[in-house]
Amino acid sequence: MTRPAADEAILTISGLDSYYGELQVLRQADLSVARAQVVALFGPNGHGKSTLLKAISGINPPRKGSVRFDGVDITGLASDKLVEMGLAYIPEARNIFTEMTVLENLRLGAYNRRARPRVNDNLELVFSLFPRLDERKDQMAATLSGGESRMLAVGRGLMSDAKLLLIDEPSIGLSPLMKKTVFGAINRIKKTTDISIMVVEQEVDYALAVADRIFLLKKGEVVMERGAGEIDKSEIEKAYF
Repeated sequence: MTRPAADEAILTISGLDSYYGELQVLRQADLSVARAQVVALFGPNGHGKSTLLKAISGINPPRKGSVRFDGVDITGLASDKLVEMGLAYIPEARNIFTEMTVLENLRLGAYNRRARPRVNDNLELVFSLFPRLDERKDQMAATLSGGESRMLAVGRGLMSDAKLLLIDEPSIGLSPLMKKTVFGAINRIKKTTDISIMVVEQEVDYALAVADRIFLLKKGEVVMERGAGEIDKSEIEKAYF
């Protein structure tokens, strides 16, 4: 597979301000994600990481600044339009349809027109990354463990034929084994596909192991940008405080 140039950005965020009501959460945020790379976003709880993902994905549009995705200004576009363009947001919450089977949940992820012709290819990719989902494809999603539910959420994002995955706290509430499984899959996505990933994560070790670049967000501002190999866990944790 020919991989895109690492310095070609699929996502560029410039001067982003975002609010909840009258409370400003993001302040002049600037960052970018290169094609086929993984960016990890760190920072204390409540300092704007999830807000940034929601601003990018159209759930809580920014009041100021711009978001460019795959060469197009997408600032303020609706979420369903962004999914059609290849941007998939995977929230922290257990966002699955419990009354459907695992396979039905996955197929639902391919509802957009661009993804429909690639349903079988993307299903094969998901099952190769998460064999457990293949084993449980006929089970109701309500029967899945927390870790399996996270696998399903990521898998459904892949079924949309995404070019960029925005993943919020993939390891939250999981056992060490499930954390390793989920981040192992993220690493395989990185190594075997051209999909770009932005991941918000508190487990610094796991995220550093798969990331190409890291950004640190504090009080709604990007206060650090570094290559993942240029920084260690202690520097990040120190910057938190």
